[in-house]
Amino acid sequence: MRLPETRDLFARKLEFPAPRSEVLETVGDTELSPPDGESTTIRAVVDRSDIETFDSADDLYDTLMMLVGAQFIGRRYYDDRGGMPGDEENEVSF
Repeated sequence: MRLPETRDLFARKLEFPAPRSEVLETVGDTELSPPDGESTTIRAVVDRSDIETFDSADDLYDTLMMLVGAQFIGRRYYDDRGGMPGDEENEVSF
């Protein structure tokens, strides 16, 4: 499952507020597929947190977003607005 799809999964499968144990039992074994790299499970990501109760699907999703590894970021340091970090002398302002 792709990370953006998890919010809908949480809303369908869980009742909030949801205790950590219920989250892990209900959706913990769901595999998350990153755009690049090795997949992981929701359980592995939630285990990095000390949160005991999730107030909403958005709260759980935000926790996942904060704790997933670099493989979920996509193209690291990519900026479609032009320039590279530290390239201020070629900066263009409109």
